[in-house]
Amino acid sequence: MDAHLERISQVNPTLNAIVTLVTDTARDKAREADVAIIRGDAVGPLHGLPVAHKDLTRTKGIRTTFGSKVFQDFVPDDDALIVERLRAAGAITIGKTNTPEFGAGSQTFNEVFGSTLNPYDTSKTCGGSSGGAAVALASGMVPLADGSDLGGSLRNPASFCNVVGFRPSPGRVPIWPSQASGFSMGVQGPMARTVTDVALMLSAIAGPSSRSPISLPEPGNRFKPPLTRDFNGTTIAWTYNFAELPFDPRVTTIVNAQRSTFELLGCTTEEAEPDMADARGIFRCWRAWYFELCYGSLLKEHRNRLKDTVVWNIEEGQRLTGPHLGKMEIKRTALLERFRRFMEHYEFLILPVAQVPPFDISIPYITNIN
Repeated sequence: MDAHLERISQVNPTLNAIVTLVTDTARDKAREADVAIIRGDAVGPLHGLPVAHKDLTRTKGIRTTFGSKVFQDFVPDDDALIVERLRAAGAITIGKTNTPEFGAGSQTFNEVFGSTLNPYDTSKTCGGSSGGAAVALASGMVPLADGSDLGGSLRNPASFCNVVGFRPSPGRVPIWPSQASGFSMGVQGPMARTVTDVALMLSAIAGPSSRSPISLPEPGNRFKPPLTRDFNGTTIAWTYNFAELPFDPRVTTIVNAQRSTFELLGCTTEEAEPDMADARGIFRCWRAWYFELCYGSLLKEHRNRLKDTVVWNIEEGQRLTGPHLGKMEIKRTALLERFRRFMEHYEFLILPVAQVPPFDISIPYITNIN
């Protein structure tokens, strides 16, 4: 624990990844963990490992701001379920990681703590919205961190910072508390520096819970390492033009150069892509609905304290009607069915995580892709 706290003191003042640090509590818990080992107690799979929680994740007695001036002094009375499970597995909370306001955006900055910088190039963004987690991992501040993902927030910052962010299937990691317990587009998941570490962390946080009505029944221990397998004959769909989105050629060049790696493992790669018609409209609709549901009540009193993209999403949600939501759900169901049929022919679909490489820290978001 002392080694990780020392590393945080060395690099965090520059990178700004961990925004709330609980040094004394972490050290006390680390001493307790040492004593448990000396006594020969049974310990969990994450025993003694420091973990940082995204500042969207509720932590009992530890400030949780959601990256918003509205909640800059908020201290929860309870832990999120993912925090409970990490601690039950032996992990020790070391602090909270930075996030854009309410997780909105692929650039980690807010009015409470400022910007989090990419550890490989501090003039660039680390991505978002689990950007603080990705930077803390990449720079060696922590070995494990949790994150969340509605539209790329586990995967995008992991890609920008050369770590692993895994978006599990909805219900694999049950979410509690939640204002929309049946909502299946937003998930929580593990982040670490290696796939093996992510799998170990997933084994501790996955599994059913009565507090989440969409939680899946399989226990988390199915994900415990080792992860070795024979990939010979595995079919992979290799996508160059996903959903007709533009991709920066620097991104596609790097991704396409890895195709031979999969073929050397024995995989069969085919150029193919699912029909993603209507995907962008579906996502924007349900994202707006979710933001209005969660944060719409803040708009009247706190409009001037919310960032513009949060306000925009809330107002988009307020304009939604029942018939429009119905049409979008029909389109979403059709999209999921088309994707299911596509994946009957492939075990994996490989495509770029992000449309662009890390961009300048001063740019809130990319508006044009060459």
